[in-house]
Amino acid sequence: MYVSHLSLLDYRSYEHVDVEFQPGINILVGQNGQGKTNLAEAIGYIATLGSHRVAADIALIRAGAHRAMIRSRIVRGDRSQTVEIEIINGKANRARVNRGTPGRAADALGILKTVLFAPEDLVLVKGDPDARRRFLNELTIFISPRMSSVFSDYDRVIKQRSALLKSAIAARKAHRELDLSTLDIWDAKLASLGAQIMAFRQRLIVALRPYVHSSYDEVSMSQSVAHIEYESSVEAVLADARKLDAFRSEELPQPDVHHTVQSIEDIEAELLESLKIVRPRELERGVCLVGPHRDEVAMTLNNLPVKGYASHGESWSFALALRLASYRLMTDGPDSQDASDSLSQYWWTDSDVDTEPVLILDDVFAELDSKRRRQLSRIISGARQVIITAAVMEDIPEDLGGNIFHVSAGTVVPENSLDNSDNSESINDDSLASSLPSSVSVNSGIADGAEPDQDGEDSTSPLDAEDA
Repeated sequence: MYVSHLSLLDYRSYEHVDVEFQPGINILVGQNGQGKTNLAEAIGYIATLGSHRVAADIALIRAGAHRAMIRSRIVRGDRSQTVEIEIINGKANRARVNRGTPGRAADALGILKTVLFAPEDLVLVKGDPDARRRFLNELTIFISPRMSSVFSDYDRVIKQRSALLKSAIAARKAHRELDLSTLDIWDAKLASLGAQIMAFRQRLIVALRPYVHSSYDEVSMSQSVAHIEYESSVEAVLADARKLDAFRSEELPQPDVHHTVQSIEDIEAELLESLKIVRPRELERGVCLVGPHRDEVAMTLNNLPVKGYASHGESWSFALALRLASYRLMTDGPDSQDASDSLSQYWWTDSDVDTEPVLILDDVFAELDSKRRRQLSRIISGARQVIITAAVMEDIPEDLGGNIFHVSAGTVVPENSLDNSDNSESINDDSLASSLPSSVSVNSGIADGAEPDQDGEDSTSPLDAEDA
């Protein structure tokens, strides 16, 4: 698959911009602060409904505007789809597919798949476990979009259960009794949803492992052996409990059994058991201490932890290997010769044609030495579509080639049209931008003739305006 067109309205620094991309290599060149990363971010947002740079969508809306619009045409095989996402300040975002009826933003998930690597990804290796869990969650949803609702439901359960635990602490301090039977209900919900997430993650780690190994081997030119492992908070709780039981009975503790891949039913049973074990501590602290929200991904180079032992270059190469491994897993699927084959039962695709994700490299080459630049260039040269951002062309290996766009002060100009000022200012009639309704003002983002709300916000959405 590839993105053939991107149109932005009131997104970040762009009041309005249209870009026609091609399959293969596409290079966005411009000095820092000119808007090239905003374009890469917008493409990634279509795929994930989130930014790799900020947590809150409000930062994506241009200053002075009330909403932002991302439109894209995605080509897969001989079929193209139009996806429009409206980011609204203070309201739920909306999406529309193929000019249909506007609906939930989540309706757009699964149409475009991307793998984006940026300097911020160093947090995957050097940051807290939360960054690595987000990495797994994002990849999980790419592979199986239905898991998005499982994550949402699980988050709600954690919030409700945490609130109940805090209520128990307050009741104890006030010398009041609290009926904890409700906590049993939330335990069952946590175990049911958490088991689905953990089962998927176990299989995902096994499927990723050979790709991480080979990707790091290529990027680092065989300097070290990279390995990843899933560390379950459930297994940790149960292992500690077994050791304590052995100590009390004066028996030798049984060796810990590491389950690489378990059934959902087995994980659910272990989750319920571990929740009973940690409940006294949870009632003291008011937080949920076990579940997939407390799990970790262990990363090693030559059997040593990457975090704390690896150099900056090794950490950077490991983070890049994680993204390349994701790209290869989504492109080639799990290896049928190992335990990851069980991941196939979760695999989702609406077509067997052109499933390769779009690869986005945001200011990556500037962080690599000349050898690793050439190596990465060789790795990505055959990809279906690659979007690269760079401050200067000198950062890009000469043999990479591709379509070059110059980004400056909110304008994006293809290199082959720099000498034709008329063409650089025109919009192709076939572009998505030409489908903007005449009732929508590009300058303000407010439909002409629409009355603003009391707070000055336009009451008519661009998606609604086009249906009028």
